[in-house]
Amino acid sequence: MKKYFYLFIILLIGSNAFANTNHYKSITKIEMDVFRNGEKIGFSNYFFKHKNNEMEVKNNTEFKVKLLGVNLLSIKSNSVEKYKNNKLVSFNSNTIQNNKKKYVNLKVNEDNNKFIINGSSFKGETKNNKVIGNWWNTNILSATSQISPLSGSIKEQTVKLIKKEIVIINDRSYDTIKFKLKSKNQDLPEDKKLDFDIWLDPKGGFIIKISYERMGKWEYILNKYE
Repeated sequence: MKKYFYLFIILLIGSNAFANTNHYKSITKIEMDVFRNGEKIGFSNYFFKHKNNEMEVKNNTEFKVKLLGVNLLSIKSNSVEKYKNNKLVSFNSNTIQNNKKKYVNLKVNEDNNKFIINGSSFKGETKNNKVIGNWWNTNILSATSQISPLSGSIKEQTVKLIKKEIVIINDRSYDTIKFKLKSKNQDLPEDKKLDFDIWLDPKGGFIIKISYERMGKWEYILNKYE
């Protein structure tokens, strides 16, 4: 039974339920809290607008880590994703990370249907089979590569289904599926590697928790959605 259950989840993630933006048609907001070592330090919130066959997703992310009054890490980021007929057509972001500016401007080349990226870490064209690495989008669990929402860099990835797990958030119990998302290239420097634990609520169709280790334990946890 366990084997068939895992097969069902894999097929579900690859199905249209998670492969297009129709899944979010009734959603207007997803709010996530950001924690470091168990302390809430900020937020990452997504706001959805729907019109006919188009969808716009705005993100505001902000957090700050201090130690003995010294600012160790701070991020303030705003972005806008636009979709038409379930396909990403543009993405724009501006980020201040530790007083350093980062940005991404992405659009579609209509001649060859590739993404044109002008980012602080990458400039050029790439295939359109990649997703923006934002946590609202469950497509990240079926993609083989993602585009950094901060800098535009392209990161090849592998995703492995781990196990079923009950997660309790704000006194609510979720029956989740846990995944491990990692960089395909394990020779990358440690600060460039992807290494995330991700919990999916297959019933609601949302990522409800993300955890990783980098200068402490970080967690993005679903607060609410509307």
